[in-house]
Amino acid sequence: MLAITNAIIVTVDDCNAVIKDGTILIEGRSLAYVGPSDCVPCIPAGATLIDCAGKFVAMPGLIDTHNHSSLIRGVAENLNLVDWLPVYDLEHRTCTPQDARQAYRLGYMECLLNGTTTVQDMYRFMDQAAQVAGELGIRAFLAPYAADMPPYDFFESSEANEQLIKDWHGAFNGRIQVEAGIEDVFYAGETMYRRALDMHEQYGVRIHTHGPEHAEEETTARKRFGMSIIELLNNRRLLGDFLSLGHCVPISRHDMELIAAAGASICHCPVSAAKLGCGTAPVKDMEEVGINVSLGSDGPIDNNSMDLFQEMKVASLMQKVHYADAKAFDATHMLRMATINGARSLGIDGSVGSLEQGKLADVILISLNHPSLRPVCWNDNDSTTLIWALVFAMQGSFVDTVIVDGQLVVRHGHLVTADEQEIIDDAQRQGVDWMKRRNAAATHVLAPIRD
Repeated sequence: MLAITNAIIVTVDDCNAVIKDGTILIEGRSLAYVGPSDCVPCIPAGATLIDCAGKFVAMPGLIDTHNHSSLIRGVAENLNLVDWLPVYDLEHRTCTPQDARQAYRLGYMECLLNGTTTVQDMYRFMDQAAQVAGELGIRAFLAPYAADMPPYDFFESSEANEQLIKDWHGAFNGRIQVEAGIEDVFYAGETMYRRALDMHEQYGVRIHTHGPEHAEEETTARKRFGMSIIELLNNRRLLGDFLSLGHCVPISRHDMELIAAAGASICHCPVSAAKLGCGTAPVKDMEEVGINVSLGSDGPIDNNSMDLFQEMKVASLMQKVHYADAKAFDATHMLRMATINGARSLGIDGSVGSLEQGKLADVILISLNHPSLRPVCWNDNDSTTLIWALVFAMQGSFVDTVIVDGQLVVRHGHLVTADEQEIIDDAQRQGVDWMKRRNAAATHVLAPIRD
């Protein structure tokens, strides 16, 4: 048993309870007790003890619901999405399994060190992702970057996606979940969407794809298909509670209602949307019609960071600006988007996303020994200023301890499941080599299909 005592516990349960002096008991993979320290059952003599001494916050691990692993950063900059895409495609035209492996090692290490315990990743050669996630200890949902429309058929195939399901779905005590992944309606034809639906029906896997990201995409879809992207997905029977959609920045009320009626979720990526000039997604409107909205980083290639604490702050500020409403998207709202809403997007909200007895033990401990998090004050009703600090002053580097599935994977700010320096050094060598190959291919830049 692992006992975490004398911690401030942010449960993110249905009541958003915050426990001023709490204890968490972890038995095997599960949370055996979450509650006040003065009500805790007897802790066995042989239990491993982490005494927080009132100086650490315990909260659910963060859930990144839309990520694209990469070793390439800082090269496709100052470009609008439609100009950025052909530059980004150079990465995939030159990607090898070893490139992908080092991208997963570096990226999943970054996620864990920043307190992200679950990631929904869409990338290449995802057998490598399954192996790395298993080794490092992160919970991963793997959606292959699949496309079959020339000239983009150098991405993953439906056949490779199905083999990944057979080989890795449910591996490492269920920490690895394979999905049917599709790039989008411009990269993948109707047959690939049909194959994705077949895989969902045959294997019970979820489906992950991109929704509309830029207004120009919606314009192109209406010219090419005679309908919006969401309407096309609906016609292809892709809308359902098994589906999560990345982005959905330009979206009509009608399309929101289609998504809500189907029970699909939207993975909101505010930093990426701002950086690529896509605009601000109308998240308040999405939630008003009943859509579950979670958060995603979109990965290092267009975010440069995978710090979901940063994502929470930016997401809140962008919505306040978009609606000219300072009361919109408060700190509690953002914490739910980054945790339990993320779990709901992945269909695992019964198992993770909040700290409640019986759920799997995905827990992070945050050190309060930082000036931007102090002072912590409490009101008579036990509400606290700390919630605001966790969203608007927090940095991922303040995370001290990370527990996934009951296992310690980060302690005192360092990975315990692998050699950090080795991962960094390997990624540096591989990244430099990859950049040379990528740059050599730059003379054959593809024109974007979304025009």
